[in-house]
Amino acid sequence: MTTRIRKVAVLGAGVMGSGIAAHLANSGVRALLLDIVPPKAAPGEDTASKAFRNKFAQGALANLRKQKPSPIVSEQVFTAIEVGNLEDDLARLAECDWIIEVVKEDLSVKQALFAKVEKHARKDAIISSNTSGLSIVGMTEGRGAEFKKNFLVTHFFNPVRYMKLLELVSGQHTDPEVVKTIHRFGEEVLGKGIVYGKDTTNFIANRIGVYGMMRTISEMSKTEMTIEEVDKIFGPAMGRPKSAVFRTADIVGLDTFTHVAKNCYDTLTHDEERDVFAIPDFLQKMVEKGMLGDKSGGGFYKKDKSAGGKDILALDLKSLEYRPQAKVRFDSLGAAKDIEDVRERVASVMNAKDKAGTFAERVTLDVLAYSSRRIPEIADDVVNVDRGVRWGFGWDLGPFEVWDAYGVQKGVERMKALGLKPAAWVEEMLAKGRTSFYGVKDGRDTYWDIPSRSEKTVVENARTFRVEYLKRGNKKITGNDSATLWDMGDGATLLEFHSKMNSIDDDIIAMMNTALDETEKNHKGLVIGNDGSNFSAGANIMAMLMAAKSEDFDSIRAMASKFQQANQRMRYSPVPVVTAPFNLTLGGGAEVTMGGNAVQASAELYMGLVEVGVGLIPGGGGTMMLLRNVFGAYAADKDFDSLPFLKKVFLAIGTAKVATSAEEAREFGFLSAQDGITGNRDFLLSDAKSRVLGLANGGFRPPRPTRFRLPGPNGAATIDMMLYDMQLNNQISAHDRKIAQKLARVLSGGDTSPSVLVSEDRLLELEMEAFLSLIGEEKTQDRMMFMLEKGKPLRN
Repeated sequence: MTTRIRKVAVLGAGVMGSGIAAHLANSGVRALLLDIVPPKAAPGEDTASKAFRNKFAQGALANLRKQKPSPIVSEQVFTAIEVGNLEDDLARLAECDWIIEVVKEDLSVKQALFAKVEKHARKDAIISSNTSGLSIVGMTEGRGAEFKKNFLVTHFFNPVRYMKLLELVSGQHTDPEVVKTIHRFGEEVLGKGIVYGKDTTNFIANRIGVYGMMRTISEMSKTEMTIEEVDKIFGPAMGRPKSAVFRTADIVGLDTFTHVAKNCYDTLTHDEERDVFAIPDFLQKMVEKGMLGDKSGGGFYKKDKSAGGKDILALDLKSLEYRPQAKVRFDSLGAAKDIEDVRERVASVMNAKDKAGTFAERVTLDVLAYSSRRIPEIADDVVNVDRGVRWGFGWDLGPFEVWDAYGVQKGVERMKALGLKPAAWVEEMLAKGRTSFYGVKDGRDTYWDIPSRSEKTVVENARTFRVEYLKRGNKKITGNDSATLWDMGDGATLLEFHSKMNSIDDDIIAMMNTALDETEKNHKGLVIGNDGSNFSAGANIMAMLMAAKSEDFDSIRAMASKFQQANQRMRYSPVPVVTAPFNLTLGGGAEVTMGGNAVQASAELYMGLVEVGVGLIPGGGGTMMLLRNVFGAYAADKDFDSLPFLKKVFLAIGTAKVATSAEEAREFGFLSAQDGITGNRDFLLSDAKSRVLGLANGGFRPPRPTRFRLPGPNGAATIDMMLYDMQLNNQISAHDRKIAQKLARVLSGGDTSPSVLVSEDRLLELEMEAFLSLIGEEKTQDRMMFMLEKGKPLRN
C-alpha cells in the first residue's frame, strides 16, 4: 500500500472537485483534475481537440480564479494542477497514489466510474468517494477484493480550503492501514480535522447539523418567529457563525440543503425523528421557483437592487415576498454580547426567560437529545460528534460541549419537562457520579466513553500544542494584564498576548522585554504566539487617539519608540526568536511578526501594514522591516536599482495591502522564502517550538543589521509624480497624498543619496518623525475615530 501521497487524481470538476484539487495544490501536492467530455459542441468547435475535450476541467480552473473567498492560496498553485477528461486520460490514473471520486450523487454513475477506475489504478492506490450519503456497499458492488481493501469515503466540506472537517468512513473490507495513511495525510499535509463516521446517511456533521436546521424551521413556525430573529438568536450569541441558520442555507444553496434533508427523510426510515427531515411546503416552493440562495441571487435573503444593492431584504415565509429587515432586539442577546467566554454566553442565552431564550433553549435541548440518541449509530463517541459539528458547521462548541456548558443534569431535567428524550447512556453516566461529558486529567482533555462506562483521554496528534496545556501544567514564568511568558519545555519559552483582539499596548511591549531578559538568561529561544482567534489586530488605536486628542505627544512618542526598540531587540538578541502568526496579523501584529529571526506562519494568515486606513504610517518599525525583507541581500549593492523594489514596498504599505494567505504574504515580502508554513493551525506552536530549538541547537548567530542604498529626494519625487496624477484624477484625496508623501520620504531614506548607506536606526527615526506628524493631523484623528465607531476606513 502507498505510504507517501505525492499525486492525487480528482474525478469530477464541479465546485467540490475543483475545490479539493485546489486545496491539494495549496498544500503542495500535485493534482490531476478530470471531468467528462462535453456531450455537445457549440457551432464551429473542433470536437477532436484537447481544448474541447478538456473543456469542463479547464473551465473549473477559470472558476477557481473568480470565486470569493478564494479557494487558492496563491496564483502559483495552478502549476500543480493538470487537467484532462474521463475518456482520454484514465490511463494516467496509474501515476496517482490516491484517486478521489467527486461526481454526481447517483449510485449507477459512481458504480460505472469505479469499474473503469479499477482497470487503470495501481494495485496499491487508495480510492475514495466524496459522497455525503451513498453507502460503501452500494458503491463498491461488483468490484474486486483489492479495490474494496483500498476503498473508503473521504467527505470534504465546502469551501474546502476554509472548512476544517474531513469525515472518514471505512467499509467492512477497508484495510486499517489505508485509513491511517489518509488520516495522517489529511491532518498533517492538508491541515484538516479528522472525524470518524459510520456508513450511515449523511454521516455525522450533516446528520446533526441538518437536523438542527430543520428542527429550528419547524419550531419557528409554531412561535411565529421571523428569519432575521432566528438568525440573530442562532448566531454568535449561541456560539455559531454569523451566517446562523438561514444565511447558511443561502450560502450552501437551497437545492443542496433540501437534497441532503430529503436524503435523510428517504433513507432513515428507522429514525424516530424522521418527520423533522420532511421538506416544508414553503421550502419546496422556493426551490421550484429557483430561489436557491446566493447562486440564484436570492433565497431567504436578497440584495435590494433599488437601493444600489446596499440593503439586504428578508423573506416573509407566509407570502414568499421580500420585505425590509426588522431590527431585532432581545434583552438576552443584548446581555450576551458582553460575555467573552463562549460557554458562559451560550448558557446565559439558554437560561434567559425572554422569547429568544425560550426559543434557543427549546431548539437546542431537542438537538442535544437527538445527538445523544445517535451514538453509537453514527459515531462511537461524543468527541467525533462534537468535532464533526464544530469543524463542519463552524460552531464554537459541539452539541455535548453545549450540554456541558448548560449543565448535564439540568439538561436532562429540562428535556423531560419539555417532553424530550435523552439517551439512556446519559442518565447512566450521571448515575455513576460523572457530571460532565468532558474533563481534564493530568493536564489532558478527557471524555466519557460510553461502551467502557469510563473516562478516556481525547486522542490528539503529538504535534498539537495549546497555551491551555501550559496553563494546566502551571508553566507560567511571569505575566501582566496583556501578556504572559510560559515555559514550553526543552529550553523554549512562549510569549502569549491576551489583550482585547491581542492589540499591542504598553503591557505587551514591557512583556516583550521581560521575555527576552528571562530567555537570554535561562533558556535557548523564544516563540511568540497564542491560542486566540487572531494573532494580533494591531496597535491599540483608542489609547493613541485619546493621547493625540489631549495633545500628549510625548507619551505617543515614548510608546512607539519603545515598540520599535522591542522589535529591534528581538531581532538582534543572542537567542533566536520565532514568531507564529495566524489569521488577522495587522499593523503592530505584522511588525512583531517581522521583528523575529524566523516566522512559522499558519497557512491561513491575513497579514498587512494597514495603518494608512487610519491616516497613519507604520510606527513600530514596519517600513524599515518590509524594506529589509524585500531588498534582502542586495540592500547595499551598488549595481542594484532600488526604485522598482521601493515601489513594491510603497504600494504594499500605501494601499494597505493585506495578504490573504501565508503564501501571498511571502509574495508581498511580509515573509521570506526561508519562513515556514504550517497547514494545520493546531500544530502551529509545536512547529514554531521545533523551529526555535533547531536554530538554537544549530549554532544560532543574530543577523547583522542591514544598511540600505536609497535614492533620497529623487526617489520621493518620482513617487510623488504618480501621486499628483492620482489626485488630479480624483483617485486619492489631498490627505491621502500627504500621508503617501510622508511614507515616500521615509522609504527613500530622507535627505540621502545613493552614495551613502542608510542605517536601520536612521530609517526608524524617519518613520517616527512621519508617524508623529500624522497623528497630530485633525483629518487623521477623524479617520481613527471613524474606524473605532464604524469598523471601516473613512475617505476624507
